[in-house]
Amino acid sequence: RFSVLPAMATTAHTTHSAHRIAPCGSHHPRVLQGTRRARAATSLAAFSSQGCLKSSAHSAVPNSWRRRYGGGSESLSQCSKRQRAVDTTTTTTTTNYEGVPTVTDLSGLGAVENQVGMTYRSLDALPTRKEVLAAIPAHCFKKNTAKSLLYAFTSTALTAACGVLGYLFIPLQAAYWPAWVAYAIVTGTVATGAWVVAHECGHGAFSDNRRLQDAVGYALHSALLVPYFSWQRSHAIHHANTNHLEEGETHVPAVAGDPKGDGGLIAKSKIGELPWTVLNSIIVLLFGWPAYLIAGASGGPVRGATNHFWPWAGEQGRHSLFPGGWKKKVLMSDVGVFAVIGLLAYWAYAAGSIMPALALYVGPYLVTNAWLVGYTWLQHTDVDIPHYAKDTWVWAKGAFSTVDRPYGAILDFLHHRIGSTHVAHHVSHEIPHYNAVKATEALKETYPKLYLYDPTNIWVALWRVCTKCTAVERRTDSKMVEKDMYVFVN
Repeated sequence: RFSVLPAMATTAHTTHSAHRIAPCGSHHPRVLQGTRRARAATSLAAFSSQGCLKSSAHSAVPNSWRRRYGGGSESLSQCSKRQRAVDTTTTTTTTNYEGVPTVTDLSGLGAVENQVGMTYRSLDALPTRKEVLAAIPAHCFKKNTAKSLLYAFTSTALTAACGVLGYLFIPLQAAYWPAWVAYAIVTGTVATGAWVVAHECGHGAFSDNRRLQDAVGYALHSALLVPYFSWQRSHAIHHANTNHLEEGETHVPAVAGDPKGDGGLIAKSKIGELPWTVLNSIIVLLFGWPAYLIAGASGGPVRGATNHFWPWAGEQGRHSLFPGGWKKKVLMSDVGVFAVIGLLAYWAYAAGSIMPALALYVGPYLVTNAWLVGYTWLQHTDVDIPHYAKDTWVWAKGAFSTVDRPYGAILDFLHHRIGSTHVAHHVSHEIPHYNAVKATEALKETYPKLYLYDPTNIWVALWRVCTKCTAVERRTDSKMVEKDMYVFVN
């Protein structure tokens, strides 16, 4: 479960002494409380006047969901590769392949690789949105239309090149199915870059020329069977209500005690963790995107079963997903999507078989969808990321519950850093992706205790999320870092 055993657990584990170290860029040493799942028996009252953490063997908090890194001159990768001491109070330790200490927590969730530099912080005094935006240099908000068009052309050209190469060099025969699977993975991964460019158009971060911006976004998203204006609206709501348990949009978790939440937890307990993880990953990554577009799966409970192609589905009152003039825009989006479906159908008819369209288009399309869902899942979900009810949610909590992760140079290039600079993107979705690195650095420097980064390998993190993040429960424990929030049941 998402909790650390109480102090009596010290009788079952060896207590080690705490070592003080200085986190990246910090002038004040603090005791690091182990890994993201392993900071047992730590008290918030232990914060010193200098912001230092001290262990307390008689108080417990949950696995802290706050991986906070200072904004100094030393890079995160340098920090993670250095040998450093961690506080292993009431825990057992292991060592990962890089020699960086990791900690196994008392709740039995196991060690997480390379988790260092993490601290707790209080949410009592949060900055306003205006204050956070003021911390970002003004030039980060400036759009360069020529540069944006270049990125759009690059992603589109690379995707088209993959399609041409597949058409020319892979025979459309059953014996070559491994090659077609590889083609789908590569092409779908590359095409995700075009998806991200269209996503930027929908946010208004592509160009100051709105007609051009919408034309590019509409064309690219329609080509990927995404209803451009429909998604533009629902995604704006997602940004406005990030990690809001009732009014959030996309990847809103089920609640334990509700039929959906209990259903998932019961199924997981009956079939076992490994089968559940495999099944959950297939359902979410393969079917999650169309299920969201058609039936509002994982959308905000206050909106009901919405449909991105039929704006009269779901709640039509105060929480309508497509109020007023948005209904017309939804229908405009339908035209683009169904035009592409018509072209695909004509292709199959002209070829005398559906196989060319399936091999060259549908395979990569499914992979692109999986990337989209995986990115969004990992940006806002993990075993130690909280969600908030309407009476405790505020903008800063939602925006800074977004997680940056290490996707590597290739994926950052292909996908325009959509996963490694997503915190800045949620602070302001109007920042073009080519300015997001500088915006991220500014946020890290100004709000080192709020900026959230998880250096865990993305595939390890995805497996963890698929395994552990089934339903949330309300926690009001007096020893929680926050007195009222929803965390995942483990």
